[in-house]
Amino acid sequence: QVQLVESGGGAVQAGGSLRLSCAASGRTFSTYAMGWFRQAPGKDRERVAIISWTGGSTLYGDSVKGRFTISRDNAKNTVYLQMNSLKAEDTAVYYCAADTWSLLLRGITEYWGQGTQVTVSS
Repeated sequence: QVQLVESGGGAVQAGGSLRLSCAASGRTFSTYAMGWFRQAPGKDRERVAIISWTGGSTLYGDSVKGRFTISRDNAKNTVYLQMNSLKAEDTAVYYCAADTWSLLLRGITEYWGQGTQVTVSS
């Protein structure tokens, strides 16, 4: 069982940066792959990035590749999303998720955070 709490969202101008954090509770955090997803109003949920439980493998959505970086600190039970060169189209609610790599790849998991709003103004 994993409980997830996101933080770090906010409003920023285009071209700026934000770093999201997701704090996890539960003894088995380090055995889960972790992911960031986002959903903008009127749009489907989109997979942003996932990271393996060791941190050795990462995968990014095409729309964020080269601008966003996912990382994790298993000692702190925390996963991060560094977002640089933000664009207006990055505006969305960002959710943290935990599960196996294959399930996160399909966006199927029962472990979600409550979400944090990111608003990018142009």
